[in-house]
Amino acid sequence: MARDKSKSKQKKMNCRVDFTPMVDMNMLLITFFMLCTSLSKPQTMEISMPSNDKNIHDQDRSKVKASQAITILLAENDRVFYFTGLPTDAKKTMQETTYSADGVRKMLQEHNLDAMQKAQDLKRQKELLKVSSDEYTKKLDEIKGGKDTPTVIIKALDTASYKNLIDALDEMQICNIGKYVIDKMDPETKALIKDFEAKGGAAKN
Repeated sequence: MARDKSKSKQKKMNCRVDFTPMVDMNMLLITFFMLCTSLSKPQTMEISMPSNDKNIHDQDRSKVKASQAITILLAENDRVFYFTGLPTDAKKTMQETTYSADGVRKMLQEHNLDAMQKAQDLKRQKELLKVSSDEYTKKLDEIKGGKDTPTVIIKALDTASYKNLIDALDEMQICNIGKYVIDKMDPETKALIKDFEAKGGAAKN
């Protein structure tokens, strides 16, 4: 029996997918994220510079309680020195240290231990949603600026690198130092470094 060829022949179906709804959905998603997502905010660092007010005498401008003053000196070849108290005490207290965690950071933490503990407790309260972000920032500023917190003076030689200054400023944030200034390197301080090196001052880890 002969087969009917016209009936056995399959019809070809044209498959076509309409992507128009997907395009509309993508546009809606893009619009949604554009409107609801907050852009990343630039992080800034507040730096206190010495006052240029001519009515303020040099003695008043640099007057800091001796027991709370720390002067950090940045030198060439990633060398860093520090002394506590007033410049007149530098010959007794000057030491050389490093930028490692056991160097500048450890020294600052020892001088700012109480404020760091309070800052950590405040951070835990924020993580537990016991304080708001605005309240956290306000209280943290009060802790950093407390009367018993140290004041750090950063001075850099011309031969020190820009990276050294950034590293020193980073340590201020890590150690919750709220009172610090960047001051000019005066000839007297340069002489202190040379005198320290002449006496064979050893690095402190």
